[in-house]
Amino acid sequence: MICRRTFIKGTALVAGTAAVSGSWLAFSDSRAARWARRIIDDSRRSVAAAPAKPDLSTWKDNQITMAWLGHSTVLINFYGMHILTDPVLKNRVGISTGFGTLGPKRFIAPALTIKELPPTIDVVLLSHAHYDHFDLPTLRELGPRVGVATASSTGDLLRGIFDNVHELSWGGRANFKIAKGDLAVEAIEVKHWGQRWPSGVKRGYNGYVLHREGKSLLFGGDTANTPAFAEAKSRGPFQAAIMPIGAYQPWIWHHCTPEQALEMANAAGANYIIPVHHQTFKLSEEPALEPIERLEAALAKEPERLALKQIGQTFVCPTA
Repeated sequence: MICRRTFIKGTALVAGTAAVSGSWLAFSDSRAARWARRIIDDSRRSVAAAPAKPDLSTWKDNQITMAWLGHSTVLINFYGMHILTDPVLKNRVGISTGFGTLGPKRFIAPALTIKELPPTIDVVLLSHAHYDHFDLPTLRELGPRVGVATASSTGDLLRGIFDNVHELSWGGRANFKIAKGDLAVEAIEVKHWGQRWPSGVKRGYNGYVLHREGKSLLFGGDTANTPAFAEAKSRGPFQAAIMPIGAYQPWIWHHCTPEQALEMANAAGANYIIPVHHQTFKLSEEPALEPIERLEAALAKEPERLALKQIGQTFVCPTA
């Protein structure tokens, strides 16, 4: 009888705990509960194909050509030098486990897979160590000969992956040489943060200025609104600025709004803006298409400056 009573009490306790847990998961508005619901919902849906696909056979080495592959990943052909910004080309980002990656799932597939990239990627720019920008599974597949510019206190994460890694603090410079010429990279100040959960190590976070053959590009990395981009104007003029426009609600102290992204690109003196950090992952509360719609509205009087809007689109910079 005692064993039976103990079993019944134990079963009731487990059932009660499960009911409480289920109620918490279903109804709690806490960040942890919302995150858990999102992970569960992610597991039930498929990843949509990118709406466009770059045709690399048409790219020319005497031009500056850029294609948005998704999130903050842009493939650049800078006069024959192939550059990738924050390469993230897997279906999920987050913590690697023995069973896969625990973290957000893409809504839209990358416009190019790793196998579809150019045979040689010359340089990778890593803005900071957050999982949605610094994806080790993707980076491991690029090969050890790629030159890398990364933020301060992040090089340890790349140990054993690449042979040529330059850790750069704000104002730091690196020069990458290939047979087709040189690329000068300078790290610039942005307003963000760089810790990689669950580690408490404080890590850096950068934007980058790229110089080659007398032309310049700006990669804004991940940033909240900051006057620092006005200070970068002297490094230009910039043919184009790659700027983040999403994840501002409620993370406004770490991510800029579309209007702020445009203001910072203007302050830097960029001719065109390439908006990134939207549509790919659900990292915040604003609707998926709100960032690009707001940026289009902000550029209503000069729509030609919006270089692209959809994942997979390609832009050739006018350089005259």
